[in-house]
Amino acid sequence: MKIYFRIIAVLFFVSCFSLSHAQLYDWRGPDRGGIYNETGLLKTWPESGPELLWELDSLGEGYSSVTISDDAIYVTGRKDSFDVITALTFDGEIIWETVYGKAWTRNFEGTRSTPTYYNGDIFLISGIGELVCLNSSGEIKWKRDHYQTYGGEPLRFGVSESPLVYDNKVIASPGGDKASLVAYNIENGDVIWEAAPLNEAPQYVNPKLVVHNGRSLIVTLTDTYIIGVDAVDGTILWKFNYNELNAVEGRARNNHTNTPLYNDGKVFIANGYKYVAVMLELSEDGSAAEVVWESRDIGPHHGGMLLLGDYIYATSYESNSMGNWVCVNWNTGETMWSERWINKGSIISADSMLYIFEEKTGNVGLVNPTPEKFDLVSSFQMTKGEGPFWAHPVIRDGRLYLRHGEVLMVHSIK
Repeated sequence: MKIYFRIIAVLFFVSCFSLSHAQLYDWRGPDRGGIYNETGLLKTWPESGPELLWELDSLGEGYSSVTISDDAIYVTGRKDSFDVITALTFDGEIIWETVYGKAWTRNFEGTRSTPTYYNGDIFLISGIGELVCLNSSGEIKWKRDHYQTYGGEPLRFGVSESPLVYDNKVIASPGGDKASLVAYNIENGDVIWEAAPLNEAPQYVNPKLVVHNGRSLIVTLTDTYIIGVDAVDGTILWKFNYNELNAVEGRARNNHTNTPLYNDGKVFIANGYKYVAVMLELSEDGSAAEVVWESRDIGPHHGGMLLLGDYIYATSYESNSMGNWVCVNWNTGETMWSERWINKGSIISADSMLYIFEEKTGNVGLVNPTPEKFDLVSSFQMTKGEGPFWAHPVIRDGRLYLRHGEVLMVHSIK
């Protein structure tokens, strides 16, 4: 009996050790929440901005963010009609470069998919919907024509999804009439489960993994619905008609882009194009969701959102080219402030500060997060690169990574 319990204890320790040492580096940091676990960062910047460590051009056109493992920096870009991923050293030297799929070339031709890194493998989706797994040496391990297989059609702006990795599965949303979500084995690309089809177009959303009362579910959006899917077997647990909520507004452009937020049993969804933002509360077992509150003041176009304490920080949407920076109370939906600072854009956080990247002219702001006011502490302008400033910033090991078009610039903020 003692030997039996000793074996169980060892197996439990090994399991916990493996989970705690799994290397997952993903879209918008841990849990895709936009908050990077950094400390000791600068609380103000010089007028010219934090120290520029290095910059690199000719990465290929892209709107995707970098992904950083313990060993390398990974970034995608379009070169000619192909999507390319490049691995870099922490000094900006190219390690390798691999063509992984066909690019989206009908409009806004840069890559969208930010790589997902997990235990030495890299997962990403090409502009036309090819799901690809590479190893950390840049060799393609397996590839699936994800969209074509499941009858999905890329939306008018191409495929933007970053695959979700969970429990030996890589999960993505092809849309179409065969499956709403598909989970593949991360080792060989075999299908593990297919969520029931909703005969819906996919969206530009990177799905969110939620662990609610011990149950793992995936929250994402289709053309019409917000859905909750069991991450273990792909069962659709609930769906909420998001378009019906917005019918009074007469919205026709269902360009959903923002990863949902989750905290303490509640899921928050917001979108541009003047869509109503909604807070949903999950039932005890996660099998249902009900509306808690709605807001018409917060609606990030594609710059993301984050939760610090009891407050959501993001932007509003006035038009494709304008919006305010916004703070909303998580619990009540009350708008604390809505302020103009040049233009809307992307937002992340680290060391209890906000980092905002304005999309029109490339201004980068350091903001003290407070519900009392929009408190801009420092700012500078990124002037290299071409096109809109749509790539979300990334922070890792005291460095701020800013991507614009073919250019990557790395600043020291420690």
